[in-house]
Amino acid sequence: MVRQIFEEQIRELLEDLLEMGDMVNGAIQRSIDALAQQDEELARKVIEFDDEINAIQQEIDEKCLVLIATQQPMASDLRIILAVSAIAGELERIGDYTEGIARLAIKLSGRPMLKPLIDIPRMAEESRRMLSIALEAFARQDVEAARSVGKADDIVDALYDQVYRELLVFMMEDPRTITQATYLLWVAHNLERIADRTTNIGERVVFIDSGEIVDLNR
Repeated sequence: MVRQIFEEQIRELLEDLLEMGDMVNGAIQRSIDALAQQDEELARKVIEFDDEINAIQQEIDEKCLVLIATQQPMASDLRIILAVSAIAGELERIGDYTEGIARLAIKLSGRPMLKPLIDIPRMAEESRRMLSIALEAFARQDVEAARSVGKADDIVDALYDQVYRELLVFMMEDPRTITQATYLLWVAHNLERIADRTTNIGERVVFIDSGEIVDLNR
């Protein structure tokens, strides 16, 4: 009976984490929509939404601490609980990056774009796809899917390099573009960091399976 209650608490914890993941994934899309559409109102909603993401992360951490303190979990269960706490922390940081993108969207609002946004939305789309794969891998304990996230990160890195080079050319050719190009570069940097944080989630899935922390970014 005690074990059954414990397993139910673990299931609830996993459900909370996956719900948090869906929230964060949606926040990524909304932050990019705010940027592309120059929608200040949507950007401000993304900024406010970060408080909700932070609150869920705190709730998950508290539940993890309670489980460790009251249930004295075995090694395999403890790895799951620790992984949940770590993944929630990664999701919270991703939420911070979406807030940062939304703040940059406000700064860029009302200005003509230097060029049509192509690679930055692609970075966001790929990052969101990575996050979905990582969370699904976590839910299914699919180590191979988790490892594939590291390869997907290479795509985001390549897009970031391309954005960086293009914006650098703009700044060199016309110093008047430096401010706007810098803001866009920060957006791209935030997306690149989102992908890195997502790779960390994949690493936690491997950790649950093996008890070892691997570097999927290599």
